[in-house]
This record gives sequence, structure tokens and C-alpha cells, in this order.
Amino acid sequence: MRAVLIILAILLVLTQVRLWSEIREVRALRAMVEEQIENNRDLDRRNEALAAEVEDLRAGLQAIEERARSELGLIQEDEEFFLIVDPEQTP
Repeated sequence: MRAVLIILAILLVLTQVRLWSEIREVRALRAMVEEQIENNRDLDRRNEALAAEVEDLRAGLQAIEERARSELGLIQEDEEFFLIVDPEQTP
């Protein structure tokens, strides 16, 4: 009878150890899921902004012109370009 109780106690301890390790793993997985959900929200916001920009580029010439000016440095035919140089920043 005593051997049975010892075996049952050992089994109880082993199941408790496994249970608590599984609980720890579940908590870690839940934290990872929450982090991924937040990351997905950020990416959704970014995608929405990009989709709005694409729609703006499709719909209007102002966005295309603005991009050409800022990124490519383009000017129109009747405009003059002035480059102001800071003497302290020149090499």
C-alpha cells in the first residue's frame, strides 16, 4: 500500500511539473500573439496610408507633381530654380 502511495505521489508531482510548464508556455504564446496583433495593426495602418497615396497618385496630378519636385528635383519650364547653400555646411 505504501508503494502505491509513493508512486501516486510521484505521478502527481510529475503531472504538476508538466502542468506548470505548459501554463508558462501558454502565457509566452499569448504574449507573442498580442505582439503580433499589434504588429499587424501597424502594418494595416501603413497599408492604408500607402493605398491612399496610390489612389491620390492615380486620381490627381498634384501628387505626381509634388513627388517629382521633392524626390527628383524637377521644375516646370517657366520656373527658375534657386539653390541656397549654407557656407558652414560646404566641405
